[in-house]
Amino acid sequence: MSFKALDKWSRLESGPPPSWIMSSPQVAQAQNDKTRLFHQAFISFRKHILESTSLPADLHIVLSDILCGAGHVDDIYPYFMRHTKHIFPMLDCMDDLRKISDLRVPVNWYPEARAIQRKIVFHAGPTNSGKTYHAIQRYLAAKSGVYCGPLKLLAHEIFEKSNAADVPCDLVTGEERTFVDPEGRAAGHVACTIEMCSVTTPYEVAVIDEIQMIRDPSRGWAWTRALLGLCAEEIHVCGEPAAIDFIRELMYTTGEEVEVNNYKRLTPFSILDHAVETLDNLRPGDCIVCFSKNDIYSLSRQIEARGLECAVIYGSLPPGTKLSQAKKFNDPEDPCKILVATDAIGMGLNLSIKRIIFNSLIKPNVNEKGEKQMESISTSQALQIAGRAGRFSSKFSEGEVTTMFRDDLPVLKEILSKTVDPIETAGLHPTAEQIEMFAYHLPDATLSNLVDIFVSLSQVDGLYFVCNIDDFKFLADMIQHIPLNLRSRYVFCTAPINKKQPFVCTSFLKFARQFSRDEPLTYDWVCRHVGWPLAPPKNIKNLVHLEAVHDVLDLYLWLSYRFMDMFPDTALIRNAQRELDDTIQEGVRNITRLIRATDQTIADLLQKGNSRHELTGSSSGASSKGPLNKSRKTMDNSLASRLVRDGLLTSDLLHQLQREWSRDKQQDVSVHSTNTEKPNSKGKKKK
Repeated sequence: MSFKALDKWSRLESGPPPSWIMSSPQVAQAQNDKTRLFHQAFISFRKHILESTSLPADLHIVLSDILCGAGHVDDIYPYFMRHTKHIFPMLDCMDDLRKISDLRVPVNWYPEARAIQRKIVFHAGPTNSGKTYHAIQRYLAAKSGVYCGPLKLLAHEIFEKSNAADVPCDLVTGEERTFVDPEGRAAGHVACTIEMCSVTTPYEVAVIDEIQMIRDPSRGWAWTRALLGLCAEEIHVCGEPAAIDFIRELMYTTGEEVEVNNYKRLTPFSILDHAVETLDNLRPGDCIVCFSKNDIYSLSRQIEARGLECAVIYGSLPPGTKLSQAKKFNDPEDPCKILVATDAIGMGLNLSIKRIIFNSLIKPNVNEKGEKQMESISTSQALQIAGRAGRFSSKFSEGEVTTMFRDDLPVLKEILSKTVDPIETAGLHPTAEQIEMFAYHLPDATLSNLVDIFVSLSQVDGLYFVCNIDDFKFLADMIQHIPLNLRSRYVFCTAPINKKQPFVCTSFLKFARQFSRDEPLTYDWVCRHVGWPLAPPKNIKNLVHLEAVHDVLDLYLWLSYRFMDMFPDTALIRNAQRELDDTIQEGVRNITRLIRATDQTIADLLQKGNSRHELTGSSSGASSKGPLNKSRKTMDNSLASRLVRDGLLTSDLLHQLQREWSRDKQQDVSVHSTNTEKPNSKGKKKK
């Protein structure tokens, strides 16, 4: 039988599905979702028929009858349904799945919180307005309380403040549990990262910091969970005024009123009318803000070449190293008076900054679809960073804000002059229980597919959105081939790891594989994997690797609190991590030496590559289209690939170095020609 004879099917390639698809009883139950799925199934079924080398005999007979006029196209319907249920197994249980993925009333997920009448107090104000201070004072005065912050550094700060004020307080983060009671009994107060807060433990006061992050595409669900679910008589939320109206609207659905306390900035900051333009114009108390680690490396090298010391802070540094660099910068006795940092300084660190200098206003972001894009920083981000200048209780009573480059200054002024976009939605995320119920109905689906189906079927009202799950799916796909039960697989996939770090991803995979064998991950096993003990860094590549190892130890500690029996050596790993933190601190203190070592490696490689160019080049001016040029291109590509692969530089920096190298060579040739071919008085050239 010739499938090319199926003209009727061929004409349907881009047109609507046949009427029997659209009028099936399954579609009628949930027209919107099922119509889309059935249309996809129709396209798949048509492709299957046209491209398969062999078909089941009964389907072959039905198609033959239709082509001969002895059958009707509706006779294909049972075979279409069989194919559809094979590729979309959820169709048999669509109604149950839609009920499970119904996220329209998340306030009902927390019956303990709904059983009490809570008082909501919103402390609204800009950075450095004292809003969090007032909330913490109420927290310290309460008989019991919980502080929920976005960063480990902030949780550590409240933990230390509480105990210093003789208010016993425990610390709970994803990687750490610290109990002030020697016997391990829980204290009345606890400081935690927001993902770790308990929604079943009763408290007198709860503090939720940086409430504007409720709209964060990846982590917003944690703020939603804390705000709706905490069992506290008083909930004190701190954040930007742009969140006031939304929090009021959200609390209206719980029947709780919101009391608002507004605060003004304690110390003013002004936007300067001139850019810095050159590093020669830096002053003590300056902080240069970059959005790229490469910019940090480059600027710190240039600053110290001018005889100035600088501190360095960026996101992937361990918390201990960040605190060490902040202490160095703040110390009036230390010669270090310049700070080069990313927007990691926006929260979590107390810094004595006089002037914030934006080196750039472009930052890589992830949009709602999970796509990475480069765009100008938002007004909220700019205010958060600019607000670090001239903080209250620092030695600078007033702050200043400007840019490094003249062209950026009017753009910065425009950004800061705008009002912050109001918050309109809060994030949600599927729970392990919901995914398990999905798996009951779809036992053959992978975890990644289960989450995809959940999101595609989920229903949310206008106040909520489903958070981005790309990182979750990335980890789920990575360990899909490893035999794990669903709950363990789900927990592994919620681990907070940096998927940009190949060594961290490899370690994650090895951890999951060892776990699946029911073999405990001991201290010795981890040491063999990471190559412990590790030598001090000799260049930037070494430093980046040490940071990755620190993340791997963080991953071990995170998993150890979820699977205590399988990750038993928490204390030993924590000791190793402290030692590694000291090594990284030493490396960051000598970061310019590491950069010089890296630059020398690059220069040596480029010089080596240039020498090869000269060896393979033709002195007689051979055609550029010949085999020598092809060899040269191959060598260039290999060199570039090796440099980028080894993390010694980015492709942009490589192109810049190549341009500078070519320019220097041309200048050398020009000078040589001038010296050797200067005309004499008779117009003849000397040899």
